[in-house]
Amino acid sequence: MGKKHQKNLQNQEELLKTLGDFTSKENWDSFFSIRGSDNAFEWYAEWPQLKEPLLSNLIGPSSNNDGNTDKEMFILVPGCGNSKLSEYLYDEGFCNITNVDFSKVVISDMLRRNIRKRPVMKWRVMDMTNMQFANESFGAILDKGGLDALMEPELGSKLGTQYLSEVKRLLKVGGRFFCLTLAESHVLGLLFPKFRYGWKMVIHPIAMKPSDKSSLQTFMVVAEKENSPTLCQIVSTVNQSSFGGPKSQVHGLCQALEEENKIRADYSSGSDITYALEDLKIGVEGNLAELCPNRRIQLSLGEPGISLFCYRAVLLDARKDFGPFTYHCAVFLVPKARAREWLFSSEEGQWVVVESSNAARLIMIFLDSSHLDASTEDIQKDLSPLIMQLAPGNFDDEAQIPFMEASDGIKQRKIIIEITSPLTGPIIVDDVIYEKVDDNISRLFASEDVIFRRLTFQRTENLVQSEAVLSREGPPNSVADITQKIGRSTSKSKKKGNQKKSGSNSSSSDGLSSDLKVDHSYLASSYHTGIISGFTLISSHLDDLASTGGMVRSVVIGLGAGLLPMFLHKHLNFAEIEVLELDPVVVDLARDYFDFRDDERLKVHVTDGLKYVKDSADAVTNDLSKSKVPSSNGNSIPSSAPLKSTEKIDILIVDVDSSDSSSGLSCPAADFVEESFLMAAKDSLSDQGLFVINLVSRSQAIKDSIYSKLKSVFPHLFHLQLDEDVNEVIFALKTETCTVEDKLHEASQRLARLSNLENSSWGQDITETTSKIKRLR
Repeated sequence: MGKKHQKNLQNQEELLKTLGDFTSKENWDSFFSIRGSDNAFEWYAEWPQLKEPLLSNLIGPSSNNDGNTDKEMFILVPGCGNSKLSEYLYDEGFCNITNVDFSKVVISDMLRRNIRKRPVMKWRVMDMTNMQFANESFGAILDKGGLDALMEPELGSKLGTQYLSEVKRLLKVGGRFFCLTLAESHVLGLLFPKFRYGWKMVIHPIAMKPSDKSSLQTFMVVAEKENSPTLCQIVSTVNQSSFGGPKSQVHGLCQALEEENKIRADYSSGSDITYALEDLKIGVEGNLAELCPNRRIQLSLGEPGISLFCYRAVLLDARKDFGPFTYHCAVFLVPKARAREWLFSSEEGQWVVVESSNAARLIMIFLDSSHLDASTEDIQKDLSPLIMQLAPGNFDDEAQIPFMEASDGIKQRKIIIEITSPLTGPIIVDDVIYEKVDDNISRLFASEDVIFRRLTFQRTENLVQSEAVLSREGPPNSVADITQKIGRSTSKSKKKGNQKKSGSNSSSSDGLSSDLKVDHSYLASSYHTGIISGFTLISSHLDDLASTGGMVRSVVIGLGAGLLPMFLHKHLNFAEIEVLELDPVVVDLARDYFDFRDDERLKVHVTDGLKYVKDSADAVTNDLSKSKVPSSNGNSIPSSAPLKSTEKIDILIVDVDSSDSSSGLSCPAADFVEESFLMAAKDSLSDQGLFVINLVSRSQAIKDSIYSKLKSVFPHLFHLQLDEDVNEVIFALKTETCTVEDKLHEASQRLARLSNLENSSWGQDITETTSKIKRLR
């Protein structure tokens, strides 16, 4: 019997391999055709384990108010497959069951199997993310692994979002959503926020069969639809001491549950809240159809699969003394380049914009990097149906709501060179003059118009990869003077890759002109300041090395324009810096247009950073005499500064973008957060060494996965979330540091002294940024 059971499990595993993509209708048709109608496949748990917890939650107090008894309620089973769950429920007396699946094969098989024994039960070929039923049609919805199947990490949350929106739409008030799930972090990351306001939620573990003790635990999440927009804590009956599945699974669930309940507690106490449109529509902030003077609501608009983009927004109902109003409702678009300005980022400034807009209700939309490729027309078209749901009163015509727009803040732009690299793709170097710059920049550079030089990789949603300030011998008399200088640029012929020249937008050998140079004493990118502020975590180690005449071995993976390495070279005179860059075209651009220069203390290698670090770790482990790196032509040659076996790295920085813009991870490339590389990074570090990653992702599930991998390798983690940007800087320590959180201020002052920035505005910036570094829990 045991051998037969084992053979059945092997057959199931082989059959599952035919599926591949769980969201493909064709794959499921093939799966069910091979399996046959009489061979049911049960996801996660079978009826003996499900019966008691499911029936006890189906039969009980309900506020359906439809006059039906519990067993007369209408039940929906989306993604039914060929599971026998519906049949067991039917035989228990629940006859009003509608089963949905997008596989015609399985629906036909199930209909034939049940038409005589269970004639009342219904079967429908339908996509669970877009079901053709009226609102509030069901008293219960039973999901047995459907949400998990839709939420494959590489596919993102689009299908899961669409499906849960359908669940919320189809349930009656008092109805319950039963979700049988493995409770993975990326699934809970969508499920918990979707059912915050107006829902009660309980999590139950499903008993495991003795033969399944090595398998993952199944959980049943029960969400009940309330009649009011209340916000309740999630209740769990999971007992960690008697948990049957892997310890990491219950730990992940309990951690996600704790974090979500903390968010709900913060929301209940009136902390800074960002609402979803669905929350506002059920009245969590009053009746949106009515104007409420002085009302200010932060919200997120748009969801994957619902709209093209997602938006951060603020809804403001004008104060009574702001009238009379020209517009009943208006939209104001704020470009990414201006989002940090006081006028748009502060509440006080936002009320100034409301007053100047002459709108009774102003919906301020903050654009970010994800919108750079979209035209204003595309954004307006995408936003219009969302805005209409926020407009006071009834509007018959979208044209009644005007769209206003702040400029991108660029007064003048000059393309210096457009080039296509075989590795990186299209790259642009341009010079811009912004309409307004920070006061700090105005004080540092005595010029009415500060010129910024930018490096942009177009593959990464046109994000500006690097931005530098150009300084000159004397300020120009006017913008026309700057234009004249730009026009004097001469073309440069010897370049790798394909160049594009157009009119006066030609490439330049010395930048804008001979008296305009990149100022390497200033970092325009706030995340670069964040990276340097993290050095406070090992400032005692740096101080010890400096005081004893030692050198700090620093490796930066990803050159960009070379601004961070040049800044470190200038301010840490006891640092030896190696920069690893895969693309020789990027190295040429950094040298020719951003004044990057290497010397005995600063060297650049055209090499694969992944291989370099792994080879370095092996050299340390195996005590090799020297390591080799590939040259730009692909041959293996000794590096100009080979990493010796006894020389471990003190500071290792990963600052590279991802070539796969569809992955949801913009920085770094996925290979740099795999455990094998993280282990190599740890092995290559000195005992007091620091590992730094610039992390850019809008997916919480992806970030959670990266946190998990980092925690499995590094015992001590810190992070810095930059408020004005999507960048998050992660700091990992190989061993416990003597610098603790309550002494970071003192440590930052030590770092400022070591960097010769003690009495400068930069030293103050580093100290202020350091205060935002938190331990990653």
